[in-house]
Amino acid sequence: MVKALKVRPLNMRVWMAADHAGYTLKEHLKQWLREQGHVIVDIGTHSAEPTDYPEWVHKLIVAFPPEERAVLICGSGNGVCMAANRYPNIRAALAWQPEIARLARAHNDANILCLPGRFLPPEEAEQVVAVFLTTPFEGGRHLRRISALNPPSHV
Repeated sequence: MVKALKVRPLNMRVWMAADHAGYTLKEHLKQWLREQGHVIVDIGTHSAEPTDYPEWVHKLIVAFPPEERAVLICGSGNGVCMAANRYPNIRAALAWQPEIARLARAHNDANILCLPGRFLPPEEAEQVVAVFLTTPFEGGRHLRRISALNPPSHV
């Protein structure tokens, strides 16, 4: 049995986008997050009609302030993660368990959570999102590693 977690009412603004494979989970999480007191910026898609994930990732990234948090969802989570990580200042992490989401925030300062819409039940997704939104970045040695993600200017 999955233990229900609540996200502390931080009144965070959470950006969200999904393709058709992630639409149902996005809608569930959007409602759940609103119940927790968060403001949701839903970029789309707004139906389960087939669509391409890069379109929604690009729309989100253009508007998304990197100091905030976002959730991207597609069938496996991999496509949205790959598309998001093509942008500077984006650290998108694929997570399907709370501990992976915790490490993505604590060690990698991930600002976008990518979820596998076809493989993650809504109640488990709530746990992953709750941990992602409430875990602080640890800094320290991890900051040095994150700084090294940007390639040298001579490459």
